[in-house]
Amino acid sequence: MNKKAMRKKIIELRDQYTSEEIKEKSKLIAANLFCIPEYQLAKSVMFFITFGSEVDTREMVEETIQRNKAVLVPKALPETRELIPSLLLDYDKDLEPGAYNIPEPRKSSLRPYKPDTIDLLLVPGVAFDQSGNRLGYGGGYYDRFFELLKPKTPLVALVFDMQICESIPVEKWDHPVDVIVTEKRIIRIT
Repeated sequence: MNKKAMRKKIIELRDQYTSEEIKEKSKLIAANLFCIPEYQLAKSVMFFITFGSEVDTREMVEETIQRNKAVLVPKALPETRELIPSLLLDYDKDLEPGAYNIPEPRKSSLRPYKPDTIDLLLVPGVAFDQSGNRLGYGGGYYDRFFELLKPKTPLVALVFDMQICESIPVEKWDHPVDVIVTEKRIIRIT
């Protein structure tokens, strides 16, 4: 199956979850995330902001702010397909619908943060395999962003277990993740 067909199929399956199912599964994913050392040791964590039927990161973001960690969220620049990490202080006040209608920092709340000072990057994706290969949304934003991180920055995927596939088609520019956190398990890529 090619990337486009796989992307369509997985999103259609994920879209069948009710908002209650997403909320419950996301709570289990949060509990798993909070217990991994990559999260516990991080002083700065970059989250993705939930779009559509993705894992709901809002409570994780708010809990991480409560834990006095720096929480960063991406601002997308569609003309260059870049992500600008921005320090988030208040979920409701700092965000508004941005590129692709995904919530991102308002102009007045943009607090740029150097990518090479991020301790942990939480990565969105449509599907992953047990080798850590990632099928993104096709824009290449994260693949470009990975290059700006300091070496060995942990890349952790937050996804529902149904998004784990047997294999993902891989291109030379694709970056695998180090850990996959679902509602059922934590998969460490060795």
